[in-house]
Amino acid sequence: MTATVEETFQRPVGELLRGWRERRRLSQLDLANQVEVSTRHVSFVETGRSKPSREMVLRLAEHLDVPLRDRNQLLLAGGYAPIYSEASLHSPAMLAIREALRRLLRAHEPYPALVVDRWWNIVEGNAGIRLFTDGVAPELLTAPINALRLTLHPEGLGSRITNLPEVRASVLTSLHRQVASTADPDLQDLYDELRGYAGGERVEPPGPAEVVVPMRLRHGDRELSLLTTIATFGTPLDVTVSELMIESFFPADDETAKYLREL
Repeated sequence: MTATVEETFQRPVGELLRGWRERRRLSQLDLANQVEVSTRHVSFVETGRSKPSREMVLRLAEHLDVPLRDRNQLLLAGGYAPIYSEASLHSPAMLAIREALRRLLRAHEPYPALVVDRWWNIVEGNAGIRLFTDGVAPELLTAPINALRLTLHPEGLGSRITNLPEVRASVLTSLHRQVASTADPDLQDLYDELRGYAGGERVEPPGPAEVVVPMRLRHGDRELSLLTTIATFGTPLDVTVSELMIESFFPADDETAKYLREL
């Protein structure tokens, strides 16, 4: 069972660091060599025999690729104040970020593009995402709209995706990696929910000529084929910014491109 945030704060910093090390499948020797300290020191930190300095907590977290949100938790567990801000996307400090995101989204039209947070809730979208919201159950469009739930739910796009088993397998594989990387209990709950949806038929391995899994989506009397890419901000210093993902959809064939331009 995954620990809650409250339980995380109550656990010693050494125990939390050990959990991240094991999650990254590193030995104490591997981590010690990366951080340039002795294996003995890493062992003492993990067992609580030595209290790490603020700088050591941050060095270990960096080499363990710990997300910024969880680095703040490590600092709190070690008795230090968090150093990474967590500003609301609607705060004045985030104006430049919001404007940059909206320019990116508008520039991608007429193709769909959206911005999601760490839990895949949609925080921004362009006009093209009407392709995904038309005709779905109203409860799936109640804020916050979850992009993965919208995609796989039988009353969302699940009934319109003609290659649902392949798309479902791809989504669940990516989300499972994210759960393993972050140990986020809310993401685990989302993963468990999505696994329970229909469409879990066995999927044959992709053929040797296939390089990506397109989403084949019925829209009216057309079947559209879409590819998707994910982009993130480089070198973020704010928790909110570090967790934003820009998902952009592209037509996978000329017929889809022509239809979306005319739509």
